[in-house]
Amino acid sequence: MNTIKNFATRVVAVVAVVALVGLSGCAGMSERDKSVAVGAGVGAIAGSVLTGGSAIGTLGGAAVGGVVGNEVSKDRR
Repeated sequence: MNTIKNFATRVVAVVAVVALVGLSGCAGMSERDKSVAVGAGVGAIAGSVLTGGSAIGTLGGAAVGGVVGNEVSKDRR
């Protein structure tokens, strides 16, 4: 069980690093795209923390955060 948990923790860490590197090229993004990306990032972190590093929780949090970021950006027009 510890092996699986350690593997999942490492996978989450790698995904976070890849996401950060990928988001470094966001200079040409619209404000709405940036809001979605930030929402997804914050949601992924929150989902991971709330579920103890679960990959499903991280992905679910990213999805919910992306939707919230999209909806928040609609009000900024």
